[in-house]
Amino acid sequence: AGSMMGSGGMIVMDENTCMVDVARYFMSFLKDESCGKCYTCRKGTQRMYEILDDITKGKGTLEDLDLLKELALVVKDTTMCGLGQSAANPVLSTLRYFRHEYERHIVDKKCDAFVCAELVGAPCHSACPVGTEAWRYVAHIQRGEYEDAYQAIRRANPFPSICARVCSHPCEDRCRAGTSGGESIAIRTLKRFVTDTIDPSTYKPVKLSGAVGGSGKVAVVGAGPAGIAAAHYLSLAGYKVTILEKYPEPGGMLLAGIPAYRLPREVLRKEIDALLNENVTLKCNTDLGSDVKLDDLLEDGFDAVFLAMGAHRSRRLDLPDEDVQGIYPAMQFLKAYNLDGKSVISGHVGVIGGGNSAVDAARVALRQDGVDSVTIIYRRTRREMPAYEEEIEAALDEGIKIETLVAPVKVHSEGGALTGIDCIRNELGDPDSSGRRRPVPIKGSEFTVPLDALVVAISEEPDVDFLPTMGLELSKWGTVQADPATMETGRPGVFAGGDVVRGPNTVVEAVADGKRAAEMIDRYLNGQELRKPPEIRLPEFYVEPLEEEGEFEEVQRVVPPHAPVRVRVKDFTEVELALSSEDAIREATRCLRCDLEFTEPKEEEAECVAAKGEAA
Repeated sequence: AGSMMGSGGMIVMDENTCMVDVARYFMSFLKDESCGKCYTCRKGTQRMYEILDDITKGKGTLEDLDLLKELALVVKDTTMCGLGQSAANPVLSTLRYFRHEYERHIVDKKCDAFVCAELVGAPCHSACPVGTEAWRYVAHIQRGEYEDAYQAIRRANPFPSICARVCSHPCEDRCRAGTSGGESIAIRTLKRFVTDTIDPSTYKPVKLSGAVGGSGKVAVVGAGPAGIAAAHYLSLAGYKVTILEKYPEPGGMLLAGIPAYRLPREVLRKEIDALLNENVTLKCNTDLGSDVKLDDLLEDGFDAVFLAMGAHRSRRLDLPDEDVQGIYPAMQFLKAYNLDGKSVISGHVGVIGGGNSAVDAARVALRQDGVDSVTIIYRRTRREMPAYEEEIEAALDEGIKIETLVAPVKVHSEGGALTGIDCIRNELGDPDSSGRRRPVPIKGSEFTVPLDALVVAISEEPDVDFLPTMGLELSKWGTVQADPATMETGRPGVFAGGDVVRGPNTVVEAVADGKRAAEMIDRYLNGQELRKPPEIRLPEFYVEPLEEEGEFEEVQRVVPPHAPVRVRVKDFTEVELALSSEDAIREATRCLRCDLEFTEPKEEEAECVAAKGEAA
């Protein structure tokens, strides 16, 4: 990036750097430094700055990019000094190498680095897939207004108690208290405090804003978070919805994959029950493919179908003898316990993988009678494990071992039963397409791990090989092909979302897909254009901040209480516990209140309001 300004310096940037903002910053400097002797430099740098500024505010057009390039080249070719001749560099370099960032700002109204304030608003809000105003409920907690906090949470998210426990909290990843050098606000933990404190019946469900509503019939395939969210919002708009669920009970991966020590079953069932109303019919033990065909649904009077079957099939290691007794795909192992209460392993247990399924499988295994030890085997480093950090820490606290930079290469068995595996040690090589350094086997480093059971948790995929016979296309990853903007598949009236389209992903993304599917199906059934202009989420509601009393005291991020290890490893008691109100308020006071930049009345407005009050 040193060539940008020709100064010989070097600028280090990462995914938190917005290249459009970088170009705008440099152009702001250049327009002020231009001496003005060369007309093209004086006017050209000024005009380029104005265009870049418009783009960072979501006001740019694709035509502006051609104009920017043209202006940059004119300034470069016609000015007389080094400053003017290098003025084009920030624009030409960023346009050449980061054009997609410009297009994201212009077309999608998104700044993926969360830098451009008028596109981002409060980062916690714009980072949430379902659009939760996290700043708002945190502000209400600080004021002790817990019911108001619950209303703010529930308005955006139909699964507040579930997401308070298992959400991947992208809001925290973008929280400015964390990205500015400190620790992000414990937003999910604060949500848990609110959902444990306030009765859900205080919220009266309303249909999605903008929904027209109607009297049609919609079939939803899959009763996981995506399917139930879609059914809920469609039912509020007046549609009759039938949910077809393969398993005996609704919940999808929430029930089949996530253990009760993370998501207690009474919390899960209560929240799902609250979303099913008189417009929703739930048919369990009904499998698309074997029990019912897509054509049957479309011919049986359903006006639209939403496919939300999730990704429930574990990928294989593709090693010889992988099918011997004692080796279990992670989803088969988790479902055996979570759905049927069956314990199928004992002795020394290995788990292959580094994601949440692997850590969940390891912690479920540890809690089963007859299990002596559990070891997670992962081919990359601990830092690169995709599982949530708090889950990894909890697993280590419970005595689970993690072997990193290790991969399985051979299965050992006797009489058709597993006895152990050969592994090889890895070192990190060059980065791969995911941006992570590729694990490279070290020759001669093989070693044997004796095992009584092995759980394979390297990834999941949708179990939808039958769908091409029903007129749907699959991607090269085995997921359903659907338009990312409209959620339409190749068959008219058939929509798809959640993990069946995305591959294994987060609960909150699935909920967001369900909400969006309800909106798209409503638009489809009312003959409306499905594609919508992109939405910019800016804070609009003013929550007055409390006056700070006394001297400022730096407060560390709160750590929620956990059930003691000696107690929790013996059963499926919930591990993470709720905060006290004192701790919740203390944590909420750490919030930087990014919303106030957009909502706080300006001084003249405040004086006007005060004057009106006195006149009255």
